[in-house]
Amino acid sequence: MKEIASYRSVELHRKDLIVLKDVNFSLEAGEFVYLIGKVGSGKSSLIKSMYAEIPVAAGTAEVLGYDLTSIRNRDIPMLRRQIGIVFQDFQLLNDRNVYENLRFVLAATGWKDKNDIDKRIDEVLSEVGMLNKSYKMPHELSGGEQQRIVIARAMLNKPRLILADEPTGNLDPATGEQIVRRLHEISKSGTAVVMATHNLNFVQQFPGRIVRCEKRHLVND
Repeated sequence: MKEIASYRSVELHRKDLIVLKDVNFSLEAGEFVYLIGKVGSGKSSLIKSMYAEIPVAAGTAEVLGYDLTSIRNRDIPMLRRQIGIVFQDFQLLNDRNVYENLRFVLAATGWKDKNDIDKRIDEVLSEVGMLNKSYKMPHELSGGEQQRIVIARAMLNKPRLILADEPTGNLDPATGEQIVRRLHEISKSGTAVVMATHNLNFVQQFPGRIVRCEKRHLVND
C-alpha cells in the first residue's frame, strides 16, 4: 500500500501551548482510521495540521508528498486539492444552492469547462444520493442531507485523503450511522479516511484502525 502520511516525533502547538508531542503516525491509501479522545485532546489539531492549517512545531511530517515543516504558502492550495475535508458544522455557503456550492469549489480549484463541472457535480451528488437536491438552499435541507452534500463537496477533486472532524456530532444516531457507512465505503475505493469521533459505537459497526489522543500523546490501539 502507498503511504499517504508520515509523522515522526511531531509536536503541535496552539497559542504557544503544546497540544500533542512525540507524535508518530502513518497512514496508507485506503485505510480507515478512527481518531478518538476527549474534547480538547488534540484530535482537531492533528487533523488541521494535515492540511497545513496548523504548523508542525517540531519533528518531521509529510502528507501526500509535501513536507509540512517547510511547505511554502503557495504550495498549500496544491496540497489541499488532494484532500477532502468534512466538517461537523457543514460550512456550506448559505447564500447559494447546492449546485452553486459545489461549482464554487471546482472553480476555485481550477475547473473551467462548464460541461466538465456539471458532469462532476452530478457524479458526486449521485454517489451520496442527493442528485435531486442540487437546486435546494442549505437551510432547506436536514442536517443529514447537508452532511451528505459536504461529503460530495469533499469528493469533488477525487481526493487521496478525506479528513472528517466529528462529522456526526450534529446528527441523530441513525443519520450519523449513514454518514459513517458512506465514509467507510469511500475508503474501500482507495481513498484514505481519518475520522475524529467520540462515538465508539461506530468502531464496532464499521471496523478501522483506532488511534487515541490522550495526555498530549497519540496512542495506537
